[in-house]
Amino acid sequence: MKVIDFVKVLNSEFYTGVPDSQLKPLCNYLMNTYGIDSKHHIIAANEGNCVGLAAGYYLATSKIPVVYMQNSGEGNIVNPVMSLLNEKVYNIPMIFVIGWRGEPGVLDEPQHIYQGEATIQLLNDMQIDNYIIGKETTVEELEQVMKEFRLKLEEGKQVSFVIKKNALEYEDKKIYQNNNKMSREEIIEHIVKVSKTDPIISTTGKASRELFEIRERNNQSHEYDFLTVGSMGHSSSIALGIAIQKPQSKIWCIDGDGALLMHMGSVAVMGSINPKNLVHILINNGAHETVGGMPTVSSDINISKIAEACGYKEIYSVNNFKDLDEALVKAKSNNQLTFIEVMSSLGARDDLGRPTTTARENKENFMRYLNNL
Repeated sequence: MKVIDFVKVLNSEFYTGVPDSQLKPLCNYLMNTYGIDSKHHIIAANEGNCVGLAAGYYLATSKIPVVYMQNSGEGNIVNPVMSLLNEKVYNIPMIFVIGWRGEPGVLDEPQHIYQGEATIQLLNDMQIDNYIIGKETTVEELEQVMKEFRLKLEEGKQVSFVIKKNALEYEDKKIYQNNNKMSREEIIEHIVKVSKTDPIISTTGKASRELFEIRERNNQSHEYDFLTVGSMGHSSSIALGIAIQKPQSKIWCIDGDGALLMHMGSVAVMGSINPKNLVHILINNGAHETVGGMPTVSSDINISKIAEACGYKEIYSVNNFKDLDEALVKAKSNNQLTFIEVMSSLGARDDLGRPTTTARENKENFMRYLNNL
């Protein structure tokens, strides 16, 4: 189904969401049509934020908003859906558009498997009527379903469309880019060179895939690394939990700007606890690159200043390898909670692979290594 037809049937003037590769045609259409025009389209920090934004839009206009997300984001909407939107509370109508990663019977990454199995049941548990859209779904079928959904929306209920892989089409491409010079993979190579055998916790997406391949190229063990698949935004909290229990070991966290923004409260907790053995590295390309390159708001804010205000003791913001190496060497030798923001370009190798070990194998190897520190 063409995205333009899909959007026409939904007939909404406001979209907010967290980008998803399964919904890339919709995301590109919204960016080409509206950009990030706050009256019509907002890319939010996490899916719960989206529900709040959409609820505010409805309260101000009495019009139906659309919230889009990957199905992994369902967990972030459970609280606002059940304690804000539900008919037993404020009875606020909303349309959800959900990319179905881990659809049963479709090969996908391990972090999507259980989420894919639970996607429809979670919607049912939240009393959100749902309809699955595949490549074979016609506009006429969608119009009939939307006609029925309108009755639900008029009652203050929520409805959802679950989008299968390649179900939506959009011909116009959207090119995402920035002016930064350093690639993420090269940045991680420099981190690995300085961190040596220190434990590294890396965020979900391409950063972890690149870290795995760097270890392969260097003929190094993977036991030093915890590759966080899924659970976007929680790598720094995992690193904090480890750093507290291993105070004599230097712990490194490789984070992304989209992930950090998703659960930025973890930065405040980190600063408050102040683990002197932790280095928090933010690779900032201003984009949700792993799911298509749609922008985050990190280009509009000063994340290093936020880290400083939250209590990090050593702060660096770098945009070249000379300054990066100096910051990494200082972080390696000092005994202070350190934040290093590294400005990164967009893009990754076309032949970038995926870890050849399972998530469980990664966990067990990493735990054995930590146990010996």
